[in-house]
Amino acid sequence: MKLYELNRLMEDQPYLAERINEFIKTGIINKQKGSEGEIRGHLEKASHNLNFIKDNIKLGYLDWAITGCYYASYHAALALTLTKGYFSKNHLATLCILIKEFYKRGLTKEDVELLNRFLDYHDVLFYVESKNKREEATYSTKRLFDKKEVETLRLKAVMFVNKIRDIIMGEARL
Repeated sequence: MKLYELNRLMEDQPYLAERINEFIKTGIINKQKGSEGEIRGHLEKASHNLNFIKDNIKLGYLDWAITGCYYASYHAALALTLTKGYFSKNHLATLCILIKEFYKRGLTKEDVELLNRFLDYHDVLFYVESKNKREEATYSTKRLFDKKEVETLRLKAVMFVNKIRDIIMGEARL
């Protein structure tokens, strides 16, 4: 998503509400309180993906490591949205719920931008892979994402997942 659109969602509450209402009307967002087990399951899946990332960096599969960063962050985000009674079938819809419910109340602008960045990386990698250009995907991943950058993304994903876990645990105590 373009930075302008992301900033608009974060700063224009009526626009954000309009987008969320569209997602609810079309069934992309459902109002559904998540069970403790379902929330825990998403957090466990996020942790599993963090281990997947480390293994893939060691093996040199940097494109898969980036995909793992995305999935770790996304599963943590799904767990967080469930705590507020929402389930989303769409990445943008999930991002909108996070902004509505947690932006400036646990999540910073940088957290929201990080999740958006993972979504963008995942979309680029998915597009290249879906065009059946496996060699190009490998080449472009190595060219565009070096090991140091992927390690930085991994650390950011770890911090994001841990922050969401802390928010959820804090809310459980309330």
